[in-house]
Order: sequence, then C-alpha cells, then structure tokens
Amino acid sequence: MSQCLLTRPAALAAALLVGLGGFAVSGDVLARQTLRVAHVSSVDSLVNQALVRFADEVKEKTGGELAIAIYPDGQLGDEAPIADAVGAGAIDMGLGGALDAIDPRLNVVSLPFLFKDAANVHAFLDGPAGQELMTLGQDRNYILLGALDSGFRQFANQKHPIRNPADLASLKIRTPPNPVILATIKSLGALPQAIPYGEVYTSLQSGVVDGVEPELRDFYEQKWYEAAKYVTMSNYVWSANMWFMNKARYDSLSDQQREVLRAAAANSVNWYRGELDQAYKVVIQALEDKGVQFNDVDAAAFREKVDPVYQQFAKEWGETFVESVRAAAQR
Repeated sequence: MSQCLLTRPAALAAALLVGLGGFAVSGDVLARQTLRVAHVSSVDSLVNQALVRFADEVKEKTGGELAIAIYPDGQLGDEAPIADAVGAGAIDMGLGGALDAIDPRLNVVSLPFLFKDAANVHAFLDGPAGQELMTLGQDRNYILLGALDSGFRQFANQKHPIRNPADLASLKIRTPPNPVILATIKSLGALPQAIPYGEVYTSLQSGVVDGVEPELRDFYEQKWYEAAKYVTMSNYVWSANMWFMNKARYDSLSDQQREVLRAAAANSVNWYRGELDQAYKVVIQALEDKGVQFNDVDAAAFREKVDPVYQQFAKEWGETFVESVRAAAQR
C-alpha cells in the first residue's frame, strides 16, 4: 500500500522546509507568484528535464510574474500523497500515476495491451477521446495539463526469464498503487504487491518481492537491475505520468497566465515525446552492459488471460466508457 497520506498542513510544512533547505528549485523565488510542482522521478530524468524547460518558458513568457519551483526525487512524498496534496492546495502541481484521487477513470489508459506502440498512444491522447479524458478531475479540484509517457511496462525479476504466463505463477511482483495494474498482475497468476516507489530497491534486495513490472527508465535510474537481472519485454500496459494542477490555484491566475501555462506544458510534452526513442536506446544498452538479460514474448498467451480485467473495470466505470476508449485506442 502507499505511504500515509500527506495532510494539508504536513504537505505545506514539507514544502516550506524543502524550499528553505536548498533543494532543486527552478525560477526566480522573488517572482510575484511561485508555483510548486512535485514528482518522484530523479533530478536527471527526462521528466525533470521537461519540467525545467516548462519552468524556463513560463518565466520568460510571463516576464517573471510566474516562477516554477521543482521538487523531484519524491522530496514532497510518494505519488499518491503528491496527488492528495495538490487536490488540497498544499502543492500547486504534480506528476504521477496514482490517479484515484483525481478520477479513477483515468486509469483506463493502463488497461492491458490497450496500445500497440507509443505512436498509437500519442494519437489517442491527442484525439477526441484523449482530450475528453483530460477534462476529468475538475469536480475534485484538479485541472489536467497534459500527460508525459511513464511508458510501456515490462516484467523483471530475480529468479528466471518470463516467457509465458506460467512463469509468473506465484511470483511476488511489486506494482504501483494502480488498481488496473494490480488486477492485471493478479489475472496473469502473479502476486501483486503495492509498494511505494521509494521502497522498491530495498524490497527487491531483501526479498520482500521477487520482481517488478517496471518502465525501463525507472528500472535503470533507480538501480533495480542490481537485484533483478531478468527483463521480459512484454509492453503489457502503458501508463501515464499525468500532469495535474490544483484547480482553485489555476482559476486564480489571469487568462494570460493560464494560456502561458497550457502552452508551455504542451511544448514540454512534445519535446519529451521526441526524446523517448533515443532515451530507451541508451537505457537498454546501459542495462545490457550491467548484465541484464532481455527476452521477448508472444503477447497472445498473455492477452488471453486479461479479459477479466476489462470486465471488472467495465462494471466499475461503465461498459460504454471502457469500450469507447478501447475502440479509440485501436484506430
């Protein structure tokens, strides 16, 4: 399960302490307004690089009226606490994949084998169905600014290569607190364990879990490969780093400031997408150099196991909603 939820006073105190402690901050702290954005990826990650570009553009286009303070590496908490704190107004913006606080239906993009590749994902997000999805959360005090690829997720473990669903049987697999991913791992015969992002490394080393279902950049940056040398390229789900903002804070800005935020976020998303292919090439080579063993799978055997996941969430979110997303993703 995720860490205890960060209460509004606690989140605000944490943010103030971080700012005073000299952690990574972008923008002019003396600007008229400073917006704080938190995420769990490393300071060197592509996610953080995109946010630095965002901060620079916002500062330039507003003439310094808005500054962006960036808190990477989980400085203000894990993904679920960040989302809760943004909803409460203790943090202005966040990125992450723990989306239940915003709207559980956002997890629809993580249904298993929904997308065939990144181009398919981006066409969906930029199309009518994706844009409609990005209007969710406003009734809970959130505005969605965009979605950065958290990427396709694979299987990695410390015991043996995974070539078919039977190889997952009884393996304890760490997942993020995403209900679709939890249900999918269970449907494939493994034992899902929802463990906070910051505790994955020690959980692998200590044997609390046998493996993970990582996005490869996280797998490399967090050094999970040190305890899990077998990586199966399954692309079994795609997940998003949703970019969200406190709606009341967003509404308090001028029309021009909101327009700048939207444009800067869109530009950062487009830049990020353009960097993905090269980033994965570099990461895969680096992992091979570390002794990681890769193997591919025939996805058909895995797809046969996941129909119950679609049935489960069709009941929760509505069959029409799930089928409309599935149809749009397959165009």
